[in-house]
Amino acid sequence: MEYEEFAAKDVHVHVPEGAVPKDGPSAGITMVCSMLSALRGEAIRKSVAMTGEMTLRGKVLPVGGIKEKILAAKRSGVKTIVISEDNRKDVEDIQEIYVKGLEFHYVKTIEDVVDFVF
Repeated sequence: MEYEEFAAKDVHVHVPEGAVPKDGPSAGITMVCSMLSALRGEAIRKSVAMTGEMTLRGKVLPVGGIKEKILAAKRSGVKTIVISEDNRKDVEDIQEIYVKGLEFHYVKTIEDVVDFVF
């Protein structure tokens, strides 16, 4: 998408205050990819799950609850998980049986995420 096309669109994101603490930040990269998908008119890869907080400058930060998120993704049929490089140790600490059959793509920036999922 060219700058002029993007600049001609208005985007408003509202995250309600009523959420349970820590519910929202883990979806940072997912929300960005959803908006980019809509703006570009292009779907992301199939069977990909992602989690990661994102700074205003585009750095992808680690999140908690990795084992539970991996198990939920696997139960849903996901084969590839995009996750912060800083969460690599968390994944390595999980028993092999839970991560068997999954591919992990570790990222440091939102650019890494976008390059992989589109």
